[in-house]
Amino acid sequence: MKQKIKEKLFTLSDKKFHDFHSALCPGTNNIIGIRVPVLRDYAKEIYKEKDWKKTIKEIDNEYYEEIMLQGMLIGQSKDDINIIIRYVEDYVPKIDNWAICDTFCAGLKITKKYKKEMWKVVKKYLKSKNEFEIRFAVVMILNYYIGDEYLQEIYKMLGNIKNEDYYVKMAVAWAISVCLIKYYDETIAYLKNANINDWTYNKAIQKAIESYRISDERKEELRKIKRIKNV
Repeated sequence: MKQKIKEKLFTLSDKKFHDFHSALCPGTNNIIGIRVPVLRDYAKEIYKEKDWKKTIKEIDNEYYEEIMLQGMLIGQSKDDINIIIRYVEDYVPKIDNWAICDTFCAGLKITKKYKKEMWKVVKKYLKSKNEFEIRFAVVMILNYYIGDEYLQEIYKMLGNIKNEDYYVKMAVAWAISVCLIKYYDETIAYLKNANINDWTYNKAIQKAIESYRISDERKEELRKIKRIKNV
C-alpha cells in the first residue's frame, strides 16, 4: 500500500508547481510538487474507498505530500471527536513546514462543532518549545477561536508566547491582524500595553494595513502606532 500511494502521488506531480512551491518553503527538500486541490481530491478518493485510520498507517512519511495527505484524511473524518483528537496529537509532531501546518489547520473544520474539546489541544501546544507545534496552536486560534468567548484569553496567550522562531512570530502577527480586522477597538486597546516584541507587533500592523477588510481611515491610524525601533 505504501508504495502504491507513493507511486500515485508522483503521477500527480507538476514540475512548475514543484519549483514554485519549493521556493516558498526554504529548507524543505522532499516536495513532490502536487497542487493542494489535486492532493485534496486524492484524499477524498481514499477516504471514500478505504478506512482512513488504517490508510494513515500505510502512508509513508518520506515526502512532504505524504505527510500532508495524512492531515487531509484526518480533516475529513466525522468520527468521535476523541478519536480525531488522538490522531491530531499523533500528527502534529510530524509538522515541519508552515504550509503543512496551515493546510492541516484549515482542514480541521470539525473544530467548529467541538470548540471546547479542541481548545484543550490548542492550549497544550502553546506550551511547546517546538516552532511548528506552537504555530499549529496559533493558526488554529486564528482560524476558529477569534470571537467574543475566547478573545480576552487569546490576547493573554499571544502575549505569553516568547518563542523567537520566524514561523511562530509570523503566526502571532497574523493572529493579531485578524483580531484587528474583527475587533479593531478592543485590539488597539490591547496593543497599547501588549508585551509583544517589536518585529511581531509591526508585522501585525503591516498585515492589517494590507487587508481589504480594514478601512482607509483605520489604516492611517495603524500607521501612526507602528513602533519605530526595529521597523
